[in-house]
Amino acid sequence: MQLPSLATVAAVVVSLTILFCATEAQNITRILAKHPQFSTFNHYLTTTHLAAEINRRQTITVCVVDNAGMSDLLSKHLSIYTIKNVLSFHVLLDYFGAKKLHQITNGTALAATMFQATGSASGSSGFVNITNLKGGKVGFSPADYDGAPPAKFVKSIDEIAYNISVIQISTILPSSEAEAPTPGPSQMNLTALMSVHGCKIFAETLLANPAEKTFEDNVDGGLTIFCPDDDAMKNFLPKFKNLTADGKQSLLEYHGVPIYQSISSLKSNNGDMNTLATDGANKYNFVVQNDGEDVTLKTKIVTAKITETLIDEQPLAIFSLDKVLLPKELFKAALTPAPAPAPAPEADAESPKHSKDKHKSPPAPDSPADSPADGPGDESTADEDNGAVRYNGGASLAVVFSIWFAFKLLI
Repeated sequence: MQLPSLATVAAVVVSLTILFCATEAQNITRILAKHPQFSTFNHYLTTTHLAAEINRRQTITVCVVDNAGMSDLLSKHLSIYTIKNVLSFHVLLDYFGAKKLHQITNGTALAATMFQATGSASGSSGFVNITNLKGGKVGFSPADYDGAPPAKFVKSIDEIAYNISVIQISTILPSSEAEAPTPGPSQMNLTALMSVHGCKIFAETLLANPAEKTFEDNVDGGLTIFCPDDDAMKNFLPKFKNLTADGKQSLLEYHGVPIYQSISSLKSNNGDMNTLATDGANKYNFVVQNDGEDVTLKTKIVTAKITETLIDEQPLAIFSLDKVLLPKELFKAALTPAPAPAPAPEADAESPKHSKDKHKSPPAPDSPADSPADGPGDESTADEDNGAVRYNGGASLAVVFSIWFAFKLLI
């Protein structure tokens, strides 16, 4: 058997690596930013936080409409929560590239949508029918819709094979359930809710800090709070009191994420996550990682475990932790090992005067930066270059798979 050339093997390795890296780097807002005619649709993907949910998924199709189509939707004066439901109905939980759309088995396919996945749709109202029509056209309609498909396939915008497909359809899909009035979150007392579930110290600390307003301002758009339990906060309070005013606010805001994350989403989407404290050069991010059935949050300083779900109802989720999250931005000194002590001078080389001058210096007071709750043994190795949630090990898997495939070709 003739073995493939090294050039062929190298080409295969590079191609597979590029494929896996492209899959990991998908970003719906960047894709649509190249097409100004979809700027309104793109804006509302960001405003409703759907963009982040789309970026975390794989094998997905986004059916976008142009600015004129979005104007028709906005003329109905729907709330932001209802608009989110409508746009969720345009995100199919399967991959439909242009080629696949024209080669649907038996001429029709039923696709679940992100709106169906929220549990807000009853029966089959969260599904979309895709139908091959005469003349090579493809129609889209709600599963419970009577009559000819109201929307037609226009063109493919972008495709990353079997990962994400962005296609244009002619108009917004009608859905009485998706367009039904959706109330915003009740004006619940966040600190009272935390207090009655074992996070009273964190709640009281938050109430006395400007960070409390930051949390309140983010509830309507989606918010996830990780509150350390009373035992964890009690042990941490002496260090908290030594922080500057800005440091205290950042530490508290570090325990909030400006997007709704259900417990199931946290389990299925491990990776880096931005926080309310994230600001430009100050990354203030941590890593979500499964540990068996448990979900852990890893900073460079400490690993904390989610111990209880206080509330998990869109747009708000609150979870309790067994430790306080310590960002490296406030506790950098804990990452720097202490210098080794200088070797003691030879006894016979010491003069009486030098011996006389020897004394023990009083110990320096602990500073918050030098006193982390846990040592650097828990240091995370997550990629810090991307503030968004990423899939761990994507590039590594690509390289391993590519090398394996290359060896198979050579055998």
